[in-house]
Amino acid sequence: MARFHDVVGYGIPEEDPEAPGNWFDKITEYSYTGDILSISRNLEPGEQLNPDITVTNQISIVADQYAVEHFAFIKYVRWSGVLWTVTSVRVQAPRLILSIGKVYNGPTK
Repeated sequence: MARFHDVVGYGIPEEDPEAPGNWFDKITEYSYTGDILSISRNLEPGEQLNPDITVTNQISIVADQYAVEHFAFIKYVRWSGVLWTVTSVRVQAPRLILSIGKVYNGPTK
């Protein structure tokens, strides 16, 4: 089993103080250690010239209190130098099992 040590990005909703009623995700990153449970890759043909790369990997991280309390706000994980979208999170105390999919293109820290 491969080891994991990198960052997980959280998007906590906050109201824009300069434009009340407008919300944005304030991104924070925390480092975690864990294991890579599965590694696989898919090519998804689409309307683009090149197919999208999708992975169906699972990463198990040793969760701290912040991760347990904010798991619903996890947006991405950095793995192999690329930010990947977290598609689902399963709580399995004391760990979180993160399933990742496509490359993450949203806001970062």
